[in-house]
Amino acid sequence: MRVALAAYATSRASDGMRAYTRALLERMPRVAPDIDLVRVTAPLIVQPFALRAARADLVHLPYLESAPFVPRPYVAMLHDCIHLRYPASFSRLTAAYWRIVAAPFYRAAARVLVSDPRVAADAATLLRIAPERIRVIPLGYDDAIPDAAPWVDERPYVLYAGNHRPHKDLETLYAAWAALPPEAELDLVLTGPDVPAVRERYVRRAGRIAFLGRIDALTLAQRYRGAVAYVQPSLSEGFGIPSLEATVAGTPVIATTTSVPAIVAPFARTFEAGDVRALASLLNAVVVNPAGSRARAAEGAVSLRAYTWDRFAASTAAVYREVVCP
Repeated sequence: MRVALAAYATSRASDGMRAYTRALLERMPRVAPDIDLVRVTAPLIVQPFALRAARADLVHLPYLESAPFVPRPYVAMLHDCIHLRYPASFSRLTAAYWRIVAAPFYRAAARVLVSDPRVAADAATLLRIAPERIRVIPLGYDDAIPDAAPWVDERPYVLYAGNHRPHKDLETLYAAWAALPPEAELDLVLTGPDVPAVRERYVRRAGRIAFLGRIDALTLAQRYRGAVAYVQPSLSEGFGIPSLEATVAGTPVIATTTSVPAIVAPFARTFEAGDVRALASLLNAVVVNPAGSRARAAEGAVSLRAYTWDRFAASTAAVYREVVCP
């Protein structure tokens, strides 16, 4: 079977979306040798022509943006419906794109792939996609995580990994950390570029805010292992790879009810998005009793070890066969 993967990523593609595409290219040859996955990197303006030239049995569209007139049949990955759930966080042009282009595009797909039941529900209600054409395939974690040595820092720290877009609601995380009791020793460590205004505004005597910039996979794995907790304050997530990776690392996860992946939820502590007081209480709990918090996380580390990128790729291959060889 020959499958053309539209692997061109625009500047809007998140790290999670890029990891999704990279996993397909790296893992598919190993777990599904019967599938010839052809990487097509043509820009959107000529993408339909390049996909046709690939002479594939099926097209896989892994990004939110895609060109019209893509050859059929195709399967499309819907990472999230955040643009529809929180339209005020995005431009009018983005809203128009989802209404005029994206919705009909996903409805025409032979199968719509999602990574979490939460997105499947949004696909059915917000995009009016028939549930029988939706397939839920959880994502995977980086291979370096289980065996990485824990990062050692001068003080205990909680970690956030991801971009700083408005729907991540980092202001709630900053405020909750700043609201901790004065004696609670805890740093707040985030990936991404330094934001001096945040460090100046949110100050504690027994801790600091540190921005790590862009770090490699091994350093991130070590940071997961060394943190007393991983925090995901987002208003919403399509899946949330960092929450899975932190759990596999044996690190307690604190996440909003609308961002925690379904497979991680049984092992996480959750709070309602935007609730500074609730998040501050959960942060204080891991400071007061870090061993107790890790006991619950240890169960998740064992249970979720099976959710590898190999498993993800094999499940995706099964959908290919379902469409091409019904």
